[in-house]
Amino acid sequence: MTSEGAQSGNGWVRTVGWGVLALFLIAFAGFESVKYGLATTVAALVFFALPDLARLAGVRPPGLLYQAVHRVWIPLAVVVVYSFGPVVWPPLFTAGLGWFTRIAIDRTLGKRLAARA
Repeated sequence: MTSEGAQSGNGWVRTVGWGVLALFLIAFAGFESVKYGLATTVAALVFFALPDLARLAGVRPPGLLYQAVHRVWIPLAVVVVYSFGPVVWPPLFTAGLGWFTRIAIDRTLGKRLAARA
């Protein structure tokens, strides 16, 4: 097997992994939204749309703000820190879930982070 074959195999596995994660996050955000109400639903939807809102505001690649709204680690940190931290405000958690879901969907569809110049 050539290295090209190995890379395409890894690409397929990565795409399926992102897709499974996206489905899980959609279900989890939906569960949290039903459980905690309108404020959590709004937070999840606003942060789901965050990359588009940033683009509409004029944020373009490869700028720092563009990089920030497309990084996985930021919403992941929000979700993990909220889960283990003392803060109890469900809209913050669902905002992180919505943002993380959007990134997972983008990666599933093959939209990668633009390279820095």
